[in-house]
Amino acid sequence: MKTKIHEGGRLVIPATYRKALGLKPGDEVLLVLEDGEIRLVSMRQAVARAQTLLRRYIPKGRSLSEELIKERREEAARA
Repeated sequence: MKTKIHEGGRLVIPATYRKALGLKPGDEVLLVLEDGEIRLVSMRQAVARAQTLLRRYIPKGRSLSEELIKERREEAARA
């Protein structure tokens, strides 16, 4: 898909691409510069990728969020 860079560096992402990525006006995206190319990543994609990477290191059945909440409650009780 061919597009142009407009004033101020603005770039229009074609509607078909926005729809395929599930992007709506106001959504935040990540721009990754790699090997002289720009890759656009939705926040949903970035979070899913991070979760997949981390899942390898967390034993099944362990909930880090539950552990964090428990720690915070214990800290609050001591204060």
